[in-house]
Amino acid sequence: MKKVVRPSDLETQVLSVLWKKGPMSVRDVMAALPDGKKRAYTTVLTVLQVMEKKGLLDHKQDGLAHIYFPKVKQREVLRPMMRDLLQNVFGGQASMAVQHLLAEANVDAEELEQLRKLIQQYDTNSNMNTNTNAKGGQ
Repeated sequence: MKKVVRPSDLETQVLSVLWKKGPMSVRDVMAALPDGKKRAYTTVLTVLQVMEKKGLLDHKQDGLAHIYFPKVKQREVLRPMMRDLLQNVFGGQASMAVQHLLAEANVDAEELEQLRKLIQQYDTNSNMNTNTNAKGGQ
């Protein structure tokens, strides 16, 4: 598998919008960027064109508009970013990363419940894998 180019902060925002909402025109991407900064159409267009050259995006023609879509999967981009963040900032300790996220994010009761379920699901899957490996080794 080809190594994915690490996107800049703005490129990461573009990818997150396209992963979440699907293919979009330049204007739609401009309006959907989560940081809310005002940018010129030509600025966003240039970023999309650079991302296309990097192999992160592609486009199709729809009348006069170019519709951009990601060529990379979210996991391909986020996995190395999250690994580096976890290792370089939190010394490899996932609990510290989660603690920091909970302290800094506005997490409501519903999202906390989703996190609990994810942890329980991960714990259950880890125990099943451990038990399977232990039985296989007998």
